Amino acid sequence: MTFSAVIVAAGSGTRAGPGMAKQWRVVAGKPVLRWSVEAFLAAGAAEIVIVTTEDGEKALENVLSGLSGWKPARGGATRALSVRSGLAALAHRPEDEPVLIHDAARPFLTLATIEGVLNRLETADAVLPALPVADTLKRAEPGQNPTTTSRDHLWRAQTPQAARRNTLIAAYEAWFDGEPTDDAQVVEAAGGRVALAPGDPLLMKLTYPEDFAMAERLAGAARVTRVGQGFDAHRWGPGEEVWLCGVAIKHDETLIGHSDADAGLHALTDALLGAIGEGDIGDHFPPTDPKWKGAASDQFLKHAAELVAAKGGAIVNVDVTLICERPKIKPHRQAMRERLAELLALPIDRVSVKATTTEKMGFTGRGEGLAASAVVAVETPA
Repeated sequence: MTFSAVIVAAGSGTRAGPGMAKQWRVVAGKPVLRWSVEAFLAAGAAEIVIVTTEDGEKALENVLSGLSGWKPARGGATRALSVRSGLAALAHRPEDEPVLIHDAARPFLTLATIEGVLNRLETADAVLPALPVADTLKRAEPGQNPTTTSRDHLWRAQTPQAARRNTLIAAYEAWFDGEPTDDAQVVEAAGGRVALAPGDPLLMKLTYPEDFAMAERLAGAARVTRVGQGFDAHRWGPGEEVWLCGVAIKHDETLIGHSDADAGLHALTDALLGAIGEGDIGDHFPPTDPKWKGAASDQFLKHAAELVAAKGGAIVNVDVTLICERPKIKPHRQAMRERLAELLALPIDRVSVKATTTEKMGFTGRGEGLAASAVVAVETPA
């Protein structure tokens, strides 16, 4: 199902304590906002609108470096006004397209939550992920003993909350009762049918300083390290340059392939896909499909990285070895590392590119082709 997303990131987050607003803070080495953007991109969002402040718009290019498919919109004085601004920025999209409204302060969004909300929207006007209240509830009036409140049929609402764009716009235009607590409430007040989808205990909202300490523990707890390996080879043919690890190198031959034949990126893409059990590059980009004729291989790598993010994973490090007699790799190795670091949003010290020869043995030794191997480490929830 095609969908768009609006991420509300205009709040100041004063309850989170001194410092920058919570959507710009870092959790487990990544800005809070970036967690959700990566999850929506990996889930196939057609477009993502980030609703933020003027200062926030200036920060987005850095916070979302290497990511595409998003654009900013200016937030309002309230959350409701910010949501309406985000919806207006999607005016060019189909009016009945589902839109998922998400709070930037909930970083641990997964593909399962997104798909669950979209699936329930087929039979409802709005959907929200929610968790049943598990703790005993107490009401404490000033000067009185606490009293127990029944938790039966009570749910903790989360985001992203979904509705079709025209439904949301009409509901917000009809809203008149102060500031709504969430988008589902607005659709409900307009007479719409609201459904619940399974929530996720990890999809906590970062509100107070102690929440960030908890998020750091959650991001590092119950995780496993997966290792993936990839290999690719292409033969030499007539040409004037060769693409390796995302860098064009002038050469008296080129590598022959359906795409740009970047063996380094192909091996690395396969390594990432292998680490998360998602098949190989041919499953996702078949060489029989003319769409990928001559395609730049960096999009293959970014697709694999987005699949890692959709599983709640993070790439720890990557290591690529190029096997060839020519061209000489050392003069280009730093540029290759920098390009891979940019594509994968990794610090450069987590990216390695090496080269070796086979001492004139085999097809690489005879100058018939070039090979590449890659190894990656990926952390995902257990």
